[in-house]
Formats: sequence, structure tokens, C-alpha cells
Amino acid sequence: MILRSCAQVSPPGRIGKVIRNVVVGQLHPGIELAAIEPGLAAIVALEPRGLLDCRVGRDLRLRDESWDFAITCDFVDEDAYRSYDKDVEHNRIRREMFAPFCSEIARVQFTA
Repeated sequence: MILRSCAQVSPPGRIGKVIRNVVVGQLHPGIELAAIEPGLAAIVALEPRGLLDCRVGRDLRLRDESWDFAITCDFVDEDAYRSYDKDVEHNRIRREMFAPFCSEIARVQFTA
């Protein structure tokens, strides 16, 4: 598992809740989990504005029918998440380091 925790904190007096972005992916049949390690490392290396925490990992195969990897990122607010979602490098990583290997990718954002 690759872990990155940022020292950045919410500004004093900020109203609202953290936006948590959760991504899970399923690889095409026959693709090894190691194929997505560079993509996971690239996500962790990003330093978008407003990122509080980023965690990524491959599934441990503790139960059947699990997805293959997960990414969670916490952002200070919706604007920070939207900026990350539109970031050129972030989208290059998605397009080049995940899309070729994945049959499905699901995302959800919620307040944490």
C-alpha cells in the first residue's frame, strides 16, 4: 500500500465539510495488479491545491468478487476537488496509467 498524508490543514473558521473522493477499479481479465502500481504512485505524487490526504492500495484478495484497487483523497472543499478533477496531469494519469488496464472504474464523492 502506498500512503501519503499531507500536513495541510483546513483554514481556521472554515465552514463546511471535507470532500472525500473514493475511486475503485476493476482490471481487465489477465492484467496483473502490478500493472497499476505506477499509476497509483503517480496519483500519490500529485500535489493539488486543497488536498488533505491521499491513500491508495491494491486489493488484498481477502474475499471473492472484490475490486482490484482503491484510491481515496480528501479535499478541503468542492472547489479543490473540482480543480483536481480537471487537472491536466491527473487526467493524463487516468488516461494513460489506468484506462488501458481497467474494465471498470467507479467514483463517488461525499462529505466526510
